[in-house]
Amino acid sequence: MIPIPIRPVVAFLLLLLAANLAAQDPARKRVVVYGDSLTAGYGLGKEFAFPAVLQQKVDAEDLPFEMVNSGISGDTSAGGLRRIAWNLSRPVDVLILGLGANDGLRGIDPAETEKNLQAIIDQTKARNPDFRLIVAGMTLPPNLGPEFIRDFEGVFRKIAERNDGVLIPFLLTGVAGRPELNLPDGIHPTKEGHRMVAETVWTYLSPVLREIASGK
Repeated sequence: MIPIPIRPVVAFLLLLLAANLAAQDPARKRVVVYGDSLTAGYGLGKEFAFPAVLQQKVDAEDLPFEMVNSGISGDTSAGGLRRIAWNLSRPVDVLILGLGANDGLRGIDPAETEKNLQAIIDQTKARNPDFRLIVAGMTLPPNLGPEFIRDFEGVFRKIAERNDGVLIPFLLTGVAGRPELNLPDGIHPTKEGHRMVAETVWTYLSPVLREIASGK
């Protein structure tokens, strides 16, 4: 093994960090899309996931916002709660909360999911009391039973209402159940599916961004 001088490596890392910080425009507010595999672009890559499509829409309208894809495949509301502090190391102006689907698929008590999602919101609010919240609603396969599904769906509505958030009733509207818009697993959207998800999210997100940009 050839020894690598420590000081040049450290200097290179510092230069890389400085370049990354310089590339960040402080005038652009941060929109953090906080979710699971649907946010992460499972099977495709983040560059094709709906947050990237939303960034294209933001740029096309010359709105001063940076879309941050904070999606991790397989993540639950509990996992999201454990990592939220790291995401709050920089200001969050808009939080699109897209966690909870994996909780439902694992049969986790909806009350536990609600508690975790509320804790994520509370921590975000503690860092920026003026942040704006958008909650991405989800549903579940019918085999989980009507009562469980009703309680699960109700979590997103209650969270949005309690925190003056905007509710997207169902993130996968027009995509779920359509084989041509989903990967072979029947769960995760294709590139075209993600473009449709972005259209759904944009319907609710764009008024919020324009309001912030106007200073209201």
